[in-house]
Amino acid sequence: MRICLAFMMILSCTVCLRADDSKYKLGPDSQRKEGVPKGKVTMHEWESKVFEGTKREYYLYVPAQYDGKKPAAVIVFQDGHTYVSETGQFRVPIVFDNLIHSGEMPVTIGVFINPGHRGEKYPESRWKDNNRSFEYDTLSDQYARFLLEELLPHIEKTYKLSHKAEDRAICGISSGGICAFTVAWERPDEFHKVLSHVGSFTSIAANFEEGKPGGHDYPAWIRKTERKPIRVFLQDGSNDLNNRHGNWWLANLEMDAALKFQKYDYKFVGGEGGHNGIHGGAILPESLRWLWRDWKETK
Repeated sequence: MRICLAFMMILSCTVCLRADDSKYKLGPDSQRKEGVPKGKVTMHEWESKVFEGTKREYYLYVPAQYDGKKPAAVIVFQDGHTYVSETGQFRVPIVFDNLIHSGEMPVTIGVFINPGHRGEKYPESRWKDNNRSFEYDTLSDQYARFLLEELLPHIEKTYKLSHKAEDRAICGISSGGICAFTVAWERPDEFHKVLSHVGSFTSIAANFEEGKPGGHDYPAWIRKTERKPIRVFLQDGSNDLNNRHGNWWLANLEMDAALKFQKYDYKFVGGEGGHNGIHGGAILPESLRWLWRDWKETK
């Protein structure tokens, strides 16, 4: 079942360039600039106990400005392989270098995590890691525990990470987007900022068939639950997926309306793109500026 779900999700994530995506271009903050210090990216592997029987690759980005004297802010990315690439749709290390250098972001360590996989060999495409849908689409505190009990403490053996919620953000695309929201929803005391690209706030089969709540339940929960201290940036396009799990564009509009009703600190940027990172990558610098807009005031 998990392999089938992972395959369906990768098919959805490879719905690529539509005509309406052509208007979204990477700006200067997504390009290398002369004189901007370059951070270092390293790749690692982790075997999980929270998700027993899984292993995963993850990448660490450490900015040139990090000197170990004080804790750094931290942003966690799901589907880390797509965000860490300097030739892909997001190019996060380049954007981080530019915004940290300009003072529009704090000194921030990036943690780019691939989904868990069960088996000896990873698939050629990391979108097909077979524990992806279970980890990302399940509405529980399990992924938050994986971060807070396992991976981040391990990273802290080498680097100082801030434990202030306002210094911590989490980001993802598609099912990784709803996973980011779930982590902050479950642990707002640890993660204050959420960035979701074409988030899957829909009824993914693993949850539906087992009678468990799904992403489509979040708008009602948001409306009926006391507002939580999180800041949320949502991006989606009107040509996003429409399949048996739901309509992604309508689901994100429902999230927009619910967050507005409950007076959250949030921003929704809608476009005309499809289920990919083209629009989200084009506005990534703007998104990060908005999420970190008051970081100097909190220091």
